[in-house]
Amino acid sequence: MGDSFTEGLDDPYPDGTYRGWADLVADRLGAKYANLAIRGKLFDAVAVEQVPAALAMKPDLVSFAAGGNDVLRRHCDPPSLMQRYDGVIKRLRDSGADVLVFRFADVMARLPGNKMIAPRIQYLNKSVGETAQRHGAKLVNLWGDDEYANPALWSIDRLHMSAAGHRRTAAHVLTVLGLEVEPTWWDIPPWPARKSWPAARTADVIWAGKHLAPWIKRRLTGRSSGDGILPKRPTLD
Repeated sequence: MGDSFTEGLDDPYPDGTYRGWADLVADRLGAKYANLAIRGKLFDAVAVEQVPAALAMKPDLVSFAAGGNDVLRRHCDPPSLMQRYDGVIKRLRDSGADVLVFRFADVMARLPGNKMIAPRIQYLNKSVGETAQRHGAKLVNLWGDDEYANPALWSIDRLHMSAAGHRRTAAHVLTVLGLEVEPTWWDIPPWPARKSWPAARTADVIWAGKHLAPWIKRRLTGRSSGDGILPKRPTLD
């Protein structure tokens, strides 16, 4: 359950659909698997739309990763968000399922708005750890992995993980589950060559036009990147 992180952006299959860490982990487990995550979803939408659908499947193991889109919003209230988060994790655990939760990697280090957003992410990550301990959820701590500072683990939009980033995340998840990991999933691509100041600024301008401006437009018009998108695996199979 969740948003683009669990849907698998930006790790495409050859046909253009998305794979991501969850598909990789499910393949390793060899179990029936559903993926209800949809890009752009805010926490409350995930809680209302995805949690009941997931519980109806009576799962043995679920992952819950939501709130990342909320902290990017100007009027986000992190304490209120995490209070609701705690309630969702309790509900999932009370169902008898094992629950995976995540401390997110530091994506904001490369993005504008870091001074406002970074403290929110830190609060979210701290609270996720406390919630996991309180309810016996399994914590996947990407925040503690400094290798995510490597731009090669992120896609060209600087917000979603690349294929290498998803492989590394899958390795973290399998480790938490106590399962064997494909060694190459830990591999870190070389850091991109350092650009000159003019080249870096040009890249920033191109990125802003292609990725930041559309994001701002969606916020202003009340739209979401997930509008019209359906879950890629809505049932256990």
